Amino acid sequence: MKRLRLLLSASFGPHALAALLYGVIAFPLALLGCFLTVAGLAFGGLLSVTTLGLWLVAGTVRGASALGAVQRGLARRLLGVEIGEPVPPRGSGVLGWRRAVLGERAGWRAVASALLTPFTAVLPYIAVFVGYVYGVLFTLHPLLGSLDSLEFFGRQADTGPYTLIPFLLGLLLLAVAPRLLRHALTPHRALLTALLGPSAADRRIRTLEETRAQAVEDAVATLRRIERDLHDGTQARLVGVAMHLTMIRELIGSGADASRLLTVVDTAQTNATQAITDLRALVKGIHPPVLDEGLPAALTTLAADSALPVTLTTDVPARPTPAVESIAYFCAAELLANAAKHSGASAVTVDVDTHDGLLRLRVTDDGRGGAVVGAGSGLTGLLARVRTVDGTLTCVSPPGGPTVVTVGLPL
Repeated sequence: MKRLRLLLSASFGPHALAALLYGVIAFPLALLGCFLTVAGLAFGGLLSVTTLGLWLVAGTVRGASALGAVQRGLARRLLGVEIGEPVPPRGSGVLGWRRAVLGERAGWRAVASALLTPFTAVLPYIAVFVGYVYGVLFTLHPLLGSLDSLEFFGRQADTGPYTLIPFLLGLLLLAVAPRLLRHALTPHRALLTALLGPSAADRRIRTLEETRAQAVEDAVATLRRIERDLHDGTQARLVGVAMHLTMIRELIGSGADASRLLTVVDTAQTNATQAITDLRALVKGIHPPVLDEGLPAALTTLAADSALPVTLTTDVPARPTPAVESIAYFCAAELLANAAKHSGASAVTVDVDTHDGLLRLRVTDDGRGGAVVGAGSGLTGLLARVRTVDGTLTCVSPPGGPTVVTVGLPL
């Protein structure tokens, strides 16, 4: 009984039913879209000598794009397949819109998808029919007698022990139906992803636009931080030094005693020393001077200043560019700070090496885990920073730990 429940859960669970529904819907939808696309292109081609033909072709291309949007939505909701949206056509005015629709590759890729999806959508449709329809019919045969004409070894399936054969065959079909449907959907998913998602060039352009915007925002934020630190910290202390120097001059001119004069001198000296400290911290936040000695030396200093015990291993034969060194340093500093503040870790391991033209920084802590990129953590900012040089950032952090963050930067 328990095995039967497991079979029913695997074959008729939420994910299996969602895939089943998609397999039933996808083929009729693909057939309808293919028929309308072929008809639109055919009539548009026949009328291409007139203006109406161009409008009909443009409308067909736009309709194929709308069909692609529906297919992307179904794949996302029922299969959990995320397919990015292509760049929409841009054109000013009616004629500009038509020119953009006819000239954009995304629209014609949607047309190709509309023409080809019936050939891939038929596979899950057949899998549903074989796995589920026949599986249910065979399983219910002893009750319904719906397959009286079915014979096994020359005997009717409703006589004697032969009634168990369709029942067992039905259970077998229901057991393999989810896997059969999943494999049948593979070509269809691949076709939708290849033709309905953004092209490699579009993805590259979108990434460059995002990284450029992030770089501009980081630069503006850095300038504001520097201005705020100078105004609220260093500038105020230097103003205090100037005021105390003026007081010292007045005290000397008035013949004040030495103890009072020394008190003002000590205060001015304290302010000057603190201003120098603030300036050093500000410069270190822009570009740590220790990076001039190379990334291994900078990471050694960073590990020594960490609140957690850090085991550092570096193997960098050739020195990277200053930009890559700076990004790697700040990524290591942010990850060590996150581990000390949020992970509950007792120790951290930092490994730096080069492989296949990449500088690879791996930070591992033995904390509680659960870190996720994009969940409002500092990892999102680090990802945006490394993407400015076409770098990558991955985070593996299962509940209970350990957390492993790997940054790859091109040399």
